[in-house]
Amino acid sequence: METFAEVGSLGPQQIWEGVLGRTIHGDRVTLSLIELEPNAVVPEHSHENEQLGILLEGGLRFEIGGESRELGPGGTWRILGHIPHSVEVGPDGAVLVEAFAPARNDWHAIEQQEPRPGRWP
Repeated sequence: METFAEVGSLGPQQIWEGVLGRTIHGDRVTLSLIELEPNAVVPEHSHENEQLGILLEGGLRFEIGGESRELGPGGTWRILGHIPHSVEVGPDGAVLVEAFAPARNDWHAIEQQEPRPGRWP
């Protein structure tokens, strides 16, 4: 990626079934615009990366370390490294932004699709 880019020029990656990420990787941090299809489920998992996020559109139910919360636009979350978490998306789908540190180098192995307009902006 160049220094500047538009979200629509970032080729999406299918992170999970029904979950697309448009991602910018730095040396030590990853920032991703995530688009979730209606009723998508991200199964419980954990990783070394800390994860911060904000919900832009839609609704979802997040479970983090055994604590559950229904979130709407403007909802935020913090997940420390190695804490189990999962997501259930509402019937309208969702769009969110997440930052990961250290960078999600494992995502480099996920195929990048051709750029195309997304759900947001």
